[in-house]
Amino acid sequence: MALNQTVTLTADYDQLLVDDVPLLDLRAPIEFSEGAFPLATNLPLMTDDERAQVGTCYKQQGQEAAISLGHSLVKGELREQRLQAWLNWLTLHPNGVIYCFRGGLRSQTVQQWLAEAGRPVTRVEGGYKALRQRLLKEIETGFEQPGYVLSGFTGSGKTDWLARSPLSLDLEGYAHHRGSSFGHWAEPQPTPIDFENRLAIARLKQRRAGIESWLVEDESAMIGRCPLPKRLYERMQQVPVLLLEVPFEQRVRQIQQDYVETMLVRFSGDVSRLSEYLQDSLKRLYKRLGDRDWRQLSQQMTDAINQQLLGHGCDGHQEWITDLLGRYYDPIYLRHQDSKEHRIVMRGNEEELAHWLAQQQV
Repeated sequence: MALNQTVTLTADYDQLLVDDVPLLDLRAPIEFSEGAFPLATNLPLMTDDERAQVGTCYKQQGQEAAISLGHSLVKGELREQRLQAWLNWLTLHPNGVIYCFRGGLRSQTVQQWLAEAGRPVTRVEGGYKALRQRLLKEIETGFEQPGYVLSGFTGSGKTDWLARSPLSLDLEGYAHHRGSSFGHWAEPQPTPIDFENRLAIARLKQRRAGIESWLVEDESAMIGRCPLPKRLYERMQQVPVLLLEVPFEQRVRQIQQDYVETMLVRFSGDVSRLSEYLQDSLKRLYKRLGDRDWRQLSQQMTDAINQQLLGHGCDGHQEWITDLLGRYYDPIYLRHQDSKEHRIVMRGNEEELAHWLAQQQV
């Protein structure tokens, strides 16, 4: 089938990503699962098996034979089913655009079929690869502007404070992980590529809105299974540090809220799942805590869970939280803070830090 050469293309990658234009990803499911964009929907032209067959044919017999095989695999009722799925998606997203991996034969073919069905659609020039390259460039260059790192003891409420600043980038939110042994969410983490894409889009949106400075929470090189981009991590070791200081009792309550109460909501009130999550998280610290301390903390957790099951609320968890902070998290933080002391430009409570940061942007 000859492809109509009168086609609509777009190479305005920034506009697509910043304006949250709906994206229809025509790649095979395995390609989509390895890396995608936050607002993309995967309705593939070919299944993984069909794509593999066409790829093998291309290598052995060339492009013409591969195109012929592709049309023989996706034809008749199967073709109509997939075409109808694309049409339904476009009805819901009338300003949506389509793409495949490189903006090549797959998206050209679908664009032609849609045009023949009376529904012209724009496709992305260069496809997924071009959009991905734009985001990789943003990661490499988008953090050269002045930035800040927010530090503070575990439980200081750094994530909540960050959310109130237009400069902030929520690394833990993009990674679906709070960056500690207790940090895994109820839902899975994104792939490292998906994490990078979310971060880069957020930074691109900031800069397009005229926000040049940036602010992130102090993190290690890995947030769960998501590595921080090398350039961002390097910049985080160079920029000034803001130190959030809150009373110890407030930190205990914050951790109770984050890792007990919020997680219980995520587990739909299932206390047994909460117990499993807490004990599994503590188990990750076994070697660092040592057997005696681990056993004691584990028993305190069990006692707190039992109190919950008896209807006594979540406050019983404050015992193990207090001990875990004192024995493990606070000593680690103090050691790490020593290496950053020369970069701390402001320390204080939530209001003091917010006021200071606002003055820097005037």
